[in-house]
Amino acid sequence: MSVSVTSSETLASPPPDIQGEAERETLKLSYALRQQPISVTLDGTTIFLSAMALVLLIHFFESYHAELLVSLVPVLLLVHNDYHNFLNLGPGGTPSTFQGYLRITWFRMWSLRDPFVAPKPDPSRLPTSGVLSRYNLPYRAGPRPTVAGIAPQRQLDQHGSRRCYRTLRRSMAKLAAQKPTKFGTEKSCLEKHGLALFARHPLQTTCQGEICHVHDSDHSMHMCLHPDDIKHVLEKGWGQRHPLAWRSRLLKSPVSADFVMIYAPRDDQELQVVCNIIEAAMWYTLAEDVEMGIYLKTT
Repeated sequence: MSVSVTSSETLASPPPDIQGEAERETLKLSYALRQQPISVTLDGTTIFLSAMALVLLIHFFESYHAELLVSLVPVLLLVHNDYHNFLNLGPGGTPSTFQGYLRITWFRMWSLRDPFVAPKPDPSRLPTSGVLSRYNLPYRAGPRPTVAGIAPQRQLDQHGSRRCYRTLRRSMAKLAAQKPTKFGTEKSCLEKHGLALFARHPLQTTCQGEICHVHDSDHSMHMCLHPDDIKHVLEKGWGQRHPLAWRSRLLKSPVSADFVMIYAPRDDQELQVVCNIIEAAMWYTLAEDVEMGIYLKTT
C-alpha cells in the first residue's frame, strides 16, 4: 500500500501467547482504547506520483487554487485520524457519528485548561461541605492513567480489573435493592451506556438524580462531588475533572462544574477507596450519610 494513515485500531483479541484470563481482559481493553498520532508512509512510486500531481496543479491552476488544494490534504488526513480516534473511544454520551464528532470538536475549544484544579465552592449551595476529609484518603499508587476524549472520556491504560468492575456493579445494585425508596439503578442518563446509581429524591438534580455511573469499557466512573471532595480526589491522584466541567454565562456546558472522572480500581484496596468516593457523591446528591457496602462474589 503506497499511502497509509495510521490511527487507532480496535483489534479483535490480544496476542495468542497471552494465556491468563485477567491479563487477556486487560489487553483487550488496552488494544480497544488506543489513540495514535497521524502517520503517513510514502513509497517511491507514491512520491513520484505526488510530485507529478503537484507539478500539474501548479501548471493548470491559478497559484491560490493550487495552494488551497495542497493545504487541504494534511487537513483532511488530520480530521480523518481524529475522527477515528473519537470512534475508537467507544460508545458514550455523544453519538458515534460525524455529526457527534463535530459537536465534540466544537466543545473541545472550550475545554478546561487544567483538569487538576478544583472548582471553588458555592456557599449558597447545599451541602456546604464535603465528607472525604473523614476518610483520610490515601494517595493512589503510581502515575495517573492516560485519559483521552470528552464525550466519551476514557482511560487508555491502567484499566481496572474485571473482578473489581463486577463487584462495583453488584454493590451498586445491592444498595438499590436494600434501599429501594432512596436509590435505583438504570442505564446512565448522561452516558446513555453503563450502569448508573440514581437517587430517588435528590438534593442535586443533575440528570434525574444520577449519582454516578461506571463505564463498561475501561471500568472508570463519572460522578458529581462537592468541590471540597474534588480537591481531595485531585490531590491524592484518584481522578480528574471532566474537560467540560465549567460554568459560563455565555455558553452552557452539557455537564456541571462538579463533574469528575474517577479512575478504575485495580485491586480490592482501591475498590474500597472508590466506594468511599461514591459515598461522598451520595452525600453531595442527598446530603445524607450512606454506607456503600462491597459485595464480593462468593463461590
